[in-house]
Amino acid sequence: MKIPKGLQPLIDDGVIDAVLRSLKSGKEASVYVVRSGGDELCAKVYKDMAQRSFQARVQYQEGRKFRGSRQARAIAKASKFGRREQEAEWKSAEVDALYLLAEAGVNVPRPRGFFHGVLLMDLLVDADGHNAPRLSEVELSTEQALAFHTVLMRDVVRMLCLGLVHGDLSEYNVLVTHAGPVIIDFPQVVSAAGNNAARSMLLRDVHNLRDTLGRFAPALAATHYGEEMWALFEKGELLPNSPLTGRFVFDDSNADVDAVMASIEEARKEALIRQQGRVEAALRD
Repeated sequence: MKIPKGLQPLIDDGVIDAVLRSLKSGKEASVYVVRSGGDELCAKVYKDMAQRSFQARVQYQEGRKFRGSRQARAIAKASKFGRREQEAEWKSAEVDALYLLAEAGVNVPRPRGFFHGVLLMDLLVDADGHNAPRLSEVELSTEQALAFHTVLMRDVVRMLCLGLVHGDLSEYNVLVTHAGPVIIDFPQVVSAAGNNAARSMLLRDVHNLRDTLGRFAPALAATHYGEEMWALFEKGELLPNSPLTGRFVFDDSNADVDAVMASIEEARKEALIRQQGRVEAALRD
């Protein structure tokens, strides 16, 4: 096939030998099957994002660390340089996450390198050696669905123990390989401790998987694994091998509004006192 523009530098540098076929194309990236030495790999070529796409990413990028203050300021101002830096950060977030997760034993595509903005990964196949289908494309027995759910919940826990939340997990970014389910697509990965929306994203991820696999194993519909693992995470008690039950007791007690308002007022008064102290100190100087 004709060599895509994004892959030509890898051909020129001898990183890959040939582009065999297109695997998929989406809004974020195009994925190709390439040959490197004696291996067939996936090559993920990221597409340039329009300004509207950057705005949609803001909620995911909260809490991420940038290389320096200049980059952070440029990104905040949405300048041309800032958009380039944000694009580079979006790509590197997936690369960094894949290396970290693969090392921790999470079922993700094994990364093979990041060259000229292109991510090389293992090619995932099914039992017959064909391209692994998405979870949305397969029919499962009840036993398979329960087994897949166990594996995926354990992977979500391992991710959370590393301080990460996928942020967009569903039946469309889980591939069914000969060895079981594998999670893909991590450019939007979220900092569990640094992003205010991390809990809601985690619950959405877990509920998406629950609803999908619950079509084959209805008993899953009554489970609350996301709430359970987040409660343990908040208390600092979540471990990669923490036993989970899927049972969770929700707090239905009413909030003490008066106590909250009193706390806010006390904090406000303390802030005014500190500010007045700084002013007086400045006048003395």
